[in-house]
Amino acid sequence: MKKRLFITFLVLIVALFTIYRISVKAPSGNYPLQNKATAIFIKGGCLSCHSANPDLPFYADLPVIGNMVKNDSKEGYRMFDMTPMMTALENGILPSPVDVAKVEKVTMDGTMPPAQYYLVHWGSEMTSTKRDIIIEWVTDYREEYYADGLQGERAGEPIRPIPLTVAVDARKAELGRILYHDVRLSSDNTVSCATCHGLNTAGVDNKQYSEGVQGQLGGVNAPTVFNAVFNFVQFWDGRATTLAEQAAGPPLNPVEMASTSFDEIIAKLQADKELTQAFTEAYPDGWSEANITNAIEMFEMTLITPNSRFDKYLRGDDNAITAVEKEGYELFKKYNCATCHVGINLGGESYELMGLRKHYFADRNMEMTVEDDGRYKVTQQERDRHRFKVPSLRNVALTWPYYHDGSQASLKEAVCKMGTYQSGVELTDEEEDKIVAFLNTLTGEYEGKTLTNDNTQPIQ
Repeated sequence: MKKRLFITFLVLIVALFTIYRISVKAPSGNYPLQNKATAIFIKGGCLSCHSANPDLPFYADLPVIGNMVKNDSKEGYRMFDMTPMMTALENGILPSPVDVAKVEKVTMDGTMPPAQYYLVHWGSEMTSTKRDIIIEWVTDYREEYYADGLQGERAGEPIRPIPLTVAVDARKAELGRILYHDVRLSSDNTVSCATCHGLNTAGVDNKQYSEGVQGQLGGVNAPTVFNAVFNFVQFWDGRATTLAEQAAGPPLNPVEMASTSFDEIIAKLQADKELTQAFTEAYPDGWSEANITNAIEMFEMTLITPNSRFDKYLRGDDNAITAVEKEGYELFKKYNCATCHVGINLGGESYELMGLRKHYFADRNMEMTVEDDGRYKVTQQERDRHRFKVPSLRNVALTWPYYHDGSQASLKEAVCKMGTYQSGVELTDEEEDKIVAFLNTLTGEYEGKTLTNDNTQPIQ
């Protein structure tokens, strides 16, 4: 009896859909493109699945179909929370470029909303008119958000070139350079920032876990310092919002530099009369934690690597990359890599779940650590468990090993696993090679020379 009622219910819904599907159309008129896109998202019911507290339909309480609805909503929120994007749009604010990239991809693929949703919500399906509105909006958004002058088809690309310069106070940046390499920031005068983030080794140390004072090992792989200025937060778990906040962490970390306080550090630095004189000229109020970390921040802001071959391609040089590398870029976009690795830094713009399509940690064969909790360490919100700041892919060919746990020795291994756990695809050997070829075009220039790494590169 219940089965018969359920079948009758579905038939009724399909009939209603057939009759009324024309009742809701893509918005038209002469109001701004952003408003049209917003209307599509609202009428499409995106927040029914992609929000923390969705407004579920009445049939979510029915047997069988209700469980499906609730599971779909739970999965949608796990993968993508659209609430920040919708809030930004409704308030006339530019949303996150990652959110925009995700919407663009499912629009182009025609995968959202899924059939089981629009079959019972007539008018919510993606039409060619709606798709064109969204894609045009995405291009306009990127032209405004980045204002980097990309022309033609490349104006709408999810990846953007690194600017040639970043404005800094040169005198403070030079003091920051000195402090960045100064071992006196550590308790036993053996470790500096450059110990784990060497400029001659692409801003990393190429170790799974870095060594601090007395050979102590950290619990997470050291990310590159190059182009960190373009990250929206710092550290894998995002606990620092600025480069200055990040610079304040390692000196007092008992495993890294192990100083007991900045007063201890300042006492040593004050004894250096020449450095103190230069520092006081730049900072009239003298030595302090805030001034030290500001100087290091100023220096790290100079650590940009523009003019990669791919940047030159984006700016209009069709011959800057090869046909195979272009194919690799298209695969990079096809398999959703460019929905998280977006913008100037190809990452560093959002927190994402490690193991989106398959349970990474269940297959890893490594003991779980507190570092594996990712953003959850900071927020204590269950949804943030195993979410990490997306790493930059700039100069990625030089910054092995890969992932927050440093578990992947080569770039090809990292690409393979990303396909499995993040995109839900098993890449062919040829596809992996083409994507790796594209990633090799992301090596930029530092101080006018192509960035290199003095360490021996692993076999790809």
